[in-house]
Amino acid sequence: MPAQAKPPAKPVKPVKVEAGTARTDSPPLTERQEARRRRILHASAQLASRGGFDAVQMREVAESSQVALGTLYRYFPSKVHLLVATMQDQLEHMHGTLRKKPPQGETAAERVAETLMRAFRALQREPHLADAMVRALTFADRSVSPEVDQVSRQTTVIILDAMGLADPTPAQLSAVRVIEHTWHSALITWLSGRASIAQVKIDIETVCRLIDLTAPEGEGP
Repeated sequence: MPAQAKPPAKPVKPVKVEAGTARTDSPPLTERQEARRRRILHASAQLASRGGFDAVQMREVAESSQVALGTLYRYFPSKVHLLVATMQDQLEHMHGTLRKKPPQGETAAERVAETLMRAFRALQREPHLADAMVRALTFADRSVSPEVDQVSRQTTVIILDAMGLADPTPAQLSAVRVIEHTWHSALITWLSGRASIAQVKIDIETVCRLIDLTAPEGEGP
């Protein structure tokens, strides 16, 4: 939705868009490179879970993931690149969890609202990690566009899956974008202490009603 998901004794609960490459314009990673990338993302999530954005230092990430610092920078040119990719990874894991236990709402709007609240609660369980990832998204400039786009695509896929929609209309995709923006905004306001969980739920349920308004004529929920 515009990724991704830590104390050594406490495993991070991944918050999961498709398992990926380091950059959208890069060739596919080899098995060894993918394993190295996964170690880097895991180390990033662990450090962020312990102390938030400031706790993620590239040298510490390199040491924790057992890669050379120069290698780390080849995968992720900056901490912002790394944390946005961490959010995409966390969303990917979350997506896998949602597929195992799909939302049960009767309408598409109810299912999407339930899905996004489950995603929100997963992030709520790791507030330092959530804050680090959201801050990275906020700080991201154009150089981080590929990673930000992956987060957005993953969030869109999660919402469309909850809707049960494989071929959305332009109006439905527009509604999905508004829902995605509202979800991220609600996450930011909650992290900053400006919104309660109850208010987040109301906002998400309200914006999800757009789904019913954009359904093609004759198409039920």
